[in-house]
Formats: sequence, structure tokens, C-alpha cells
Amino acid sequence: MAELAGLSRRRLIGAGLAATGTALVAGGSAGPRPTTLPATVVTPVAGPPAGPTPSASPPPALPTLDRPVFTLEEYRRLVPGPPFPANAVALTIDDGPHPMWTPKVLRLLDRYHVPALFCLIGNQVLGHETVAKDIVAAGHHVANHTWSHPAKIAGYVPDRVQQEVDRAQDKIYDTTGKLPTIFRSPGGAVSPAVFAAAAKSRMVPINWTNDPRDWTRPGTRSITDRMLAANPGQILLCHDGGGDRAQTCAALATVIPALQARGYQFVAL
Repeated sequence: MAELAGLSRRRLIGAGLAATGTALVAGGSAGPRPTTLPATVVTPVAGPPAGPTPSASPPPALPTLDRPVFTLEEYRRLVPGPPFPANAVALTIDDGPHPMWTPKVLRLLDRYHVPALFCLIGNQVLGHETVAKDIVAAGHHVANHTWSHPAKIAGYVPDRVQQEVDRAQDKIYDTTGKLPTIFRSPGGAVSPAVFAAAAKSRMVPINWTNDPRDWTRPGTRSITDRMLAANPGQILLCHDGGGDRAQTCAALATVIPALQARGYQFVAL
């Protein structure tokens, strides 16, 4: 997207994502999403003819959880990696990509060198592929937020939940070349079927610790005050889709530098 060409993407990557050591999403060019582990390259040696080479088997599903992740500490207990800094917070942004609000958020994050996790809705990626690609090009991470954001997903039968997850996973991967390893259920709704679908797709289900309820448009001051109440180790929630996000953008313009001034370090899950 032309208006994003000036973003200092490499600066963001170096300042944020490298510091976390938690780049979990798979890379690669767009195409069918991978279902097998990459084969090990072995140099042939002299000797008798080798027998049949077994095919690589699909990676096993993750253990099925009975609750989502709410904090950075809980996330690190499940996902190996360096400890998060003691002053870390994670910014997560739901319901995009949106052709108006996502670029505004991207510019804001670039200004303050903040990495974030964008929880993408599959049918929002559809038609806004360029915006989704801009998110990844700017160095941010992407998560699966279902195909159609069904508010009552916790009441769906397992097959229907899996369809929501798989269809979004395919679209996000085909568009961005990144395979999400994190799942966020609409509204944080959970059920055994939701947890099973996330595990089958090798994704960690996450919720949040700090929710300013910006999707209700309660006013910039309300959003700002709630986010400024964040403590280290928390996962922060806000939105770049689902409606007018002018209040969210205005609040983030205050919240991000204010938390940085306190010594907080933003990390991307």
C-alpha cells in the first residue's frame, strides 16, 4: 500500500521482535499451508542401497488445553523461548485487517517502534489482502481470529468450529505466507471444541489481561485510562476492525508513549 511505503520496517523489527526472541510463525512463500515437517537433508554415502525412505509424518497436535493464556508468563510456560523482560507488555489488535484503520495503527506503531500481534479475521483478509501483507511486511505477527468472527462459537459443534479455524488459517497463510501459531476466539469465548480445534491446528489459544472495551466506543478518555492501568506481564487488547476505530487510534497515540515512558517494553507474541 503506497501510503505505508515510508514505514521504517527494518527499524521496527530490530527494536521489537529481535528483542523478544519469540518469532513463532512459520515463514515462506504463499501457497498450500504446510502439513508436514521439513525433510532433513542428508549427504549420500557409499554403501549398500538404502531401503524405502519413510514419508515425513504430519506434526502432532498440541496438547488440548482447558483454559486460554492470559499473561506473558503463562504463554512462556507453554511456548519455549527466552524469558520476557520483567517490564514487558504485549499489544494485541483484533478484527482486522481494515482498509482505513489498520494503516493508521501501523503508522502509529512504526512511529514508536512497537511490535504487535494482529488477530486477523479470515473474511476480512478476503478483499484486503494488501493490508494483511502490509502488517507482515512491517514486521508484526499474525494470529487466527476465525473466518467469520462468530460470537456464539462456544456453542458450535466441533466440525463447525474446525471449519472456522481451518478456513481462516488457509486464507491467512495463502495471503501472507505466515502460518499462525496463536488463536484468539471471538470475544474470548471458549469450549472443549474451541480448544480442540486450536490444538489440532497447532495453535496456542490466548485471551488478554487488559481490555479497554474499545470496540464499544466508550470514548478516547475511557480507553486511555483503562490501558494506562496495565501492569508488566499483561496482554493488552484493542481493535483495528469491526467499526469506527478513531477512538482507539487516538487512545493508542497517548497510551504507547506513556507506557514507554514508564519503562515498559512492548513485545510481540
